[in-house]
Amino acid sequence: MALTGLEIFKQLPKTNCKECGLPTCLAFAMALANGKISLDACPAVSDEAKEALAAASAPPIRLVKVGAGDNVLSLGDETELFRHDKRFNHPTAVAVTLNDSDDPAARLEAIDALSFKRVGQQYTVDMVAVVNTSGDAGRFKEAVERTVSKTAKNLLLVSEDVAAMAAVLPVAAARKPLLYAATADNYVQMTELAQNSGCALAVKAANLDALAELVDKIVALGYRELVLDPGSPETGTLIARLTQVRRLAVRKKFRAFGYPTIAFTTEHDEQAELLQAAAYMAKYASVLVVRTTKKELLLPLLSWRASLFTDPQKPVTVEPGLYAIGDAGPDSPVYCTTNFSLTYFLVEGEVDATRIPSYIIAVDTGGISVLTAYADNKFTAEKIAGAIKELNMDEKVRHRKIVIPGAVAVLKGRLEDESGWEVIVGPREASGITKFARERFS
Repeated sequence: MALTGLEIFKQLPKTNCKECGLPTCLAFAMALANGKISLDACPAVSDEAKEALAAASAPPIRLVKVGAGDNVLSLGDETELFRHDKRFNHPTAVAVTLNDSDDPAARLEAIDALSFKRVGQQYTVDMVAVVNTSGDAGRFKEAVERTVSKTAKNLLLVSEDVAAMAAVLPVAAARKPLLYAATADNYVQMTELAQNSGCALAVKAANLDALAELVDKIVALGYRELVLDPGSPETGTLIARLTQVRRLAVRKKFRAFGYPTIAFTTEHDEQAELLQAAAYMAKYASVLVVRTTKKELLLPLLSWRASLFTDPQKPVTVEPGLYAIGDAGPDSPVYCTTNFSLTYFLVEGEVDATRIPSYIIAVDTGGISVLTAYADNKFTAEKIAGAIKELNMDEKVRHRKIVIPGAVAVLKGRLEDESGWEVIVGPREASGITKFARERFS
């Protein structure tokens, strides 16, 4: 049972030193009880108190790692039910299936090609799920051997056959795959394999009561590196179970469910599979296993993941500064925008489409858009003029002209006074840049 804030307070030094960032030790105790702060933030807590408070300071969902070396996936370590309360910490790991009854070479080539660049970020799938569909341990081992040799992606090994799993572990154990799955029939042997290889183990049961009972049995054997499968092929039922697992772990501190979760898509229609996958990702799946390798389906899914796991308190930004588009030189147009990632990359894409070498100045607005930054006095004539000076633009271009967004045309006169540059009012929307540039600069 988790400790209450008052029980934690009794263990603290009660100095109210404020070094943890909170005004009192009682406030710190309450934050610790709710998983909002780490015990390490208190510099004066004693070793005895640390030991007593270990359970309270641990996140409600255990951190489990899959993979080895630089290619490690962190799963779990979550503290929230709702993203806007704080943030979700570790993005859902997306795995694509490779059946051992299929041609592994062609499938691996398709999986490795699933990489996309969007708004300055690289999106890719994280894992290959090698599935023992053949029921043959030899074919399963061959598929795993081929996968290990051909891709650096993390592995999910899917077989409830203990003998088949034991056969492939000598090949794959160094990569620290996730083993799937321990069930009521094989959990003793599967737990032993996971313990001996140091691999995380997925636990599967037909319902939540059976899942909690099975987790307790595995923990009693001394193993806690677990991932939970609430086990339902029906979309609505699985969403409900994933939500219950998360709620019981976070709100009730129910330790049997305090682990990351895994979900498999089951829809055969590709569009339906995409919607199913997006729903499971939103409802707390730490690992999501899909069948499709179509880029037009996985790009939206990975984009949704990037949005879902963005820190809502910290906008996505680009580094403020000067960016050259094409072979920009002293006669190239100069555009100005904010360093909000989405705004910047919309502008960059349109400027690049003009095929006119240009410069873009990304002004530091704290990562907010043009009109929002203007309303908050973060996108002002003084800030833009300061950026021009700091970037030595007088030495980089001869014409001393700068294009500002049409939405802030009101800055024109003030910016000309502050910078000494001629200010050109551009289009209100980034979509108008191509036509504007060809008319103005061609």
